[in-house]
Amino acid sequence: MASRRQRRHLRDRSIESELKFRVSGSKDHKKLRALLRERGAHFEGRYREENYRLDGPGKATRNTTLRLRVLDGGPRGVLTAKGPARFEGRVKIREETEVAVSDAHATLDLLLQLGFQVAWSYPKRRTQWMLDGVAVTLDVLEFGWFVELEGPLAVLPEMARSFRLDPDKGLRESYSVLARQYLAASKRKAAKKGAPETAA
Repeated sequence: MASRRQRRHLRDRSIESELKFRVSGSKDHKKLRALLRERGAHFEGRYREENYRLDGPGKATRNTTLRLRVLDGGPRGVLTAKGPARFEGRVKIREETEVAVSDAHATLDLLLQLGFQVAWSYPKRRTQWMLDGVAVTLDVLEFGWFVELEGPLAVLPEMARSFRLDPDKGLRESYSVLARQYLAASKRKAAKKGAPETAA
């Protein structure tokens, strides 16, 4: 009798290439919006996210970054699994599988039942544009203002330069890593503030 288990080609995986930059604040975002309009970029939308970074229950999940994004408070969301990153210059390249979910809160409950745990979470405000096949996102998080370019590897450095962004200064860290660092620093600061003063 033939085995019912069949090897299936993982056709839903894609390769993500991105360049991410930290900028000084709202004035830089305003200048970039003006440049995008001048160049005829298509405005895709503006929304708020709550991002949940999940840790898996076993060894097989340790090299995968699993993230659930809840859009505008729910119920819609996006579940994303990303493999280990490699770099060409400062362009980050990762294997990615992403799926839209109609009920993000139920999806989170399901993942928790399967043994995943929320390692940390962080909010994000995102505005997205499309220009010549590249997704340009202007992001605001608790720990800074950012610009992210995602698209074909070959065009990202030159497009960054066209926005007066230096490709050699792209960030290597993901938002998830930056959020973890920010939360850890905030906890240390709170603990230091709450610690009783020692007498001289």
